[in-house]
Order: sequence, then C-alpha cells, then structure tokens
Amino acid sequence: MPKIGENGRAKKSELPSTLQKSPAKAQQTFAAAHDAAAEQYGDEARAHRVAFSAVKHSFEKVGDHWEAKDEKGPSDERARIGGLSGKGDTAEGVDANATKKHLMDLARRLDVTGRSTMTKDELVEALVKANRRISAERR
Repeated sequence: MPKIGENGRAKKSELPSTLQKSPAKAQQTFAAAHDAAAEQYGDEARAHRVAFSAVKHSFEKVGDHWEAKDEKGPSDERARIGGLSGKGDTAEGVDANATKKHLMDLARRLDVTGRSTMTKDELVEALVKANRRISAERR
C-alpha cells in the first residue's frame, strides 16, 4: 500500500482510485495516515480504515474524487463517535454535517434528481448513491 517517497508524495498507482483523482494534499494525508497505522497496528485493513478516516476529516467525496471541505471536522456520525468502534452510520465520504445548502449544491453538481424536495438526510443518502455510481462508471 502507499508509502510516502523521498519527494514527500505517495505513488499514485498505490492509492485508491478516488484518491488518484484528488488533490495532492488528500493523497499525502491518506498515505501518511496509512503508513503510520500500518506500522502501529500491523493490519492492512485497519490501516486502510484509519487512512480514509483521516481524509474524511478534511475532504469530502464528490463523485469519483475528494475535494477539500470548507470546515475540518468529522464528516458523519461514525467519525464523530470513533470509526473503529463500528457504531454509528457512515456517509461514505459525504459530509453529513454540512449545511443543507451545501448538500443541495453538491446534488446539483452531481445531477441528483428530485433534490429540491429532499430532506437533509435524504440528500446525504442520494449523494452517497451518486458517488458510488459515478465512481463505478469511471473506474
């Protein structure tokens, strides 16, 4: 899995596909957290979860890539509680703590149909589905 090289960057080919299309800062965040967790825990799956948790603190998933959030912080209930507990719902990179206006803007960008009548929770769920669909189409 990703290792930070001498140039301070992770090898793109070793990153998950959504991070390969994301800003260098998101890639570096993932690689650094992954390397540290792999060394500490010795468990690849756990290192992967820790690394994505670190990315979700500063970035949100938009379609098939990650973009910087306006405000850093936990992106969903699971991140707020502590992701390794397995408790709480995950929004798979959608910032469920963002404003409804922000979620509506993302839904517009991703062409989510029916967005104008959705509640905030419905928008989060629709964005998760749109992200999955777009990521799968572009792999």
